[in-house]
Amino acid sequence: MSIPVYPLSATLHPRRLLVRGVNWLGDAVMTTPALLRLREALPDTHITLLTHEKLAGLWLGHPAVDEVITFAAKEGVFSLARRLRAGRFDTALALPNSTRTGLEVRLAGIPRRIGYAGGGRSWLLTQAVPRRAGVVEMRKRTAEEVRRLVGGSARGGPETGASAASHHLFHYLHLAAALGAKPELLAPVIAVSAEELAAVKAKFNLPAGLLIGLNAGAEYGPAKRWPAERFIATAKELQARLHCGFIIFGGLADKALATQIAEALGAERAVSGQRSAVSVVNLAGQTSLRELCAALRACRVVLTNDTGPMHLAAAVGARVVGLFGSTSPELTGPGLPGDGRHIFLRGDAPCAPCFLRECPVDFRCMNSLAVAAVADAVGRLAGED
Repeated sequence: MSIPVYPLSATLHPRRLLVRGVNWLGDAVMTTPALLRLREALPDTHITLLTHEKLAGLWLGHPAVDEVITFAAKEGVFSLARRLRAGRFDTALALPNSTRTGLEVRLAGIPRRIGYAGGGRSWLLTQAVPRRAGVVEMRKRTAEEVRRLVGGSARGGPETGASAASHHLFHYLHLAAALGAKPELLAPVIAVSAEELAAVKAKFNLPAGLLIGLNAGAEYGPAKRWPAERFIATAKELQARLHCGFIIFGGLADKALATQIAEALGAERAVSGQRSAVSVVNLAGQTSLRELCAALRACRVVLTNDTGPMHLAAAVGARVVGLFGSTSPELTGPGLPGDGRHIFLRGDAPCAPCFLRECPVDFRCMNSLAVAAVADAVGRLAGED
């Protein structure tokens, strides 16, 4: 396939910029500050975001982008590159680190191609951006390393060596700075309109009053999931304290887990004999992405594992209690680092964070998170006296 190359402007100031977006919800939310900084630095540039079709709703009406191009998971790189040629982009910013994204923008004939070096793809870029010096990367431990740490004399909580400057928000801001954007932090924001909020309340018959969101799943793997029984026990404790209702969140893969939680809370209601004591709405697998945004916005606090909806909840304006075991809140915590509207809790384990999908030992990082501590954190954010 011949590769057309479209001319650069004499000043290298992008006229038509393609931003190749990331593929996961939480990561996509964390790119929003970088995109807003790009818009600020390039007010006259036409910015097009290339994103997986499952994330298209996230960018509906977003002020940082002029156009969104979507692709399906099954679409090949050559097919996508052919479609991109029609955009006649003069600059591409590849946010993911994969070789495939480098191939996409190279085969599309985009003359200036910016992205992180490494992964064997530097030859596909015209401007390979080095990593920020001194930043702690997310390194997976081996199962053998975890067993050694757990079986050794090490005690105490997780040690990451990471600071607030290691947060993944800076990872994308650093890339945007290659096009003149300020690398200073902004809060991730996804706007939800009053009309969207009203529509989701009506469609799903959301109860009035104080609502707490429960998000017990985690697509990455079971190492990120606090046990369902503890979500249930925490919800019962919160209902007794706050007299709140609950919205249960999750994807299609989380429906059985969400049903387990909803039925347990419903059983408690039946035993109490007070049919109106606990209002529970199970939305797992039922919402579009925009509806998920609005339903999260309807909650005062969202109790969640470290997942995409955790980042989304913070970005739409809910308060978040995030539970961390195998991952690091210094690297991927909700919202802005240090934002008092959010609380992260993590367990006591010498092997954490391991970044593994499954725990090879006894899951002590999550098992050491106590129901009372989690309920207290949610109560504080909910305004409990």
